[in-house]
Amino acid sequence: MRDIDLKTLRLFVAVCEHRNMARAAQEMHIEPSAISKRIAQFESDLGVPLLVRARRGVQPTPAGIVLLEHARNALFTMERIATDVSGFKRGLVGSVSVCASASAIAETLLDDIATFMRQPEHENVKVSVEELISLEIVRRVRDGETSIGVCWDTVDLHGLTHRPYREDHLALAVHPGHPLAHLASVSLEQTLDFEHVGMPPSTAVHTMLRRAAGAIGRGVSYRMIVSTFDATFRVVAANLGISVVPVEVGRTYARVFDMKIVPLTDEWATRRFAICFKDYEGLQPAARRLVDHLTMRARQP
Repeated sequence: MRDIDLKTLRLFVAVCEHRNMARAAQEMHIEPSAISKRIAQFESDLGVPLLVRARRGVQPTPAGIVLLEHARNALFTMERIATDVSGFKRGLVGSVSVCASASAIAETLLDDIATFMRQPEHENVKVSVEELISLEIVRRVRDGETSIGVCWDTVDLHGLTHRPYREDHLALAVHPGHPLAHLASVSLEQTLDFEHVGMPPSTAVHTMLRRAAGAIGRGVSYRMIVSTFDATFRVVAANLGISVVPVEVGRTYARVFDMKIVPLTDEWATRRFAICFKDYEGLQPAARRLVDHLTMRARQP
């Protein structure tokens, strides 16, 4: 099969979106017969029909639906390549993908990235941030699907380069009327007689609590499992359970919801995060600059 040209992909996408050759031709400034000829040749090259043609318009076949998704992704990628490369005439340019844990995002990571992007020399750098659990972050970085990961440093980082990032400290979020709310600090063991609100089992905090409770021959009783910090604090504020959360996040929500944040005394309650990537020299310049910026910010008090 001969190479697929971008013009044909653009025409095919336009036809699928308009469901009409004439309207697609008008948008693309080309004759309808020229579009029809190109797509017919495309179908011949691929060996499968891509469109069902009818009097009132066209519809993509199952093969056409698959091609449509790939075509949109390919066109987006090509546009991004053109933008990233041509932008170098204006200075440092690039698109950096970052995957990070919920805690890192909720605490300081977005602020640190914002200070990076506000610098004039980085005005042409684009950053995308996706929230994932630590194990998935490491997999994405290893597979080259993302440039930079920010995750809990106890996850298996074998084969990756990593630098220390920030710390956080776990605490107990409780309703002011809860029996533990009057304490200045609390151990996990003291909380195990009460029902908890937790994050999903795949998250780092859930795993940590299960191991810590198991080490003292106990278990954590969950009344609710939720997927976000916002949901966690809403449930706690309704006095439906207690929850182990980062102090840094809890203090922010305590200004909004009626709750107390009680520090945990357990040694493991201080967590450290890491910035991970495959190879520093293999990163594009914008990604290297962001890694250096996050490393520098982590060293500041």
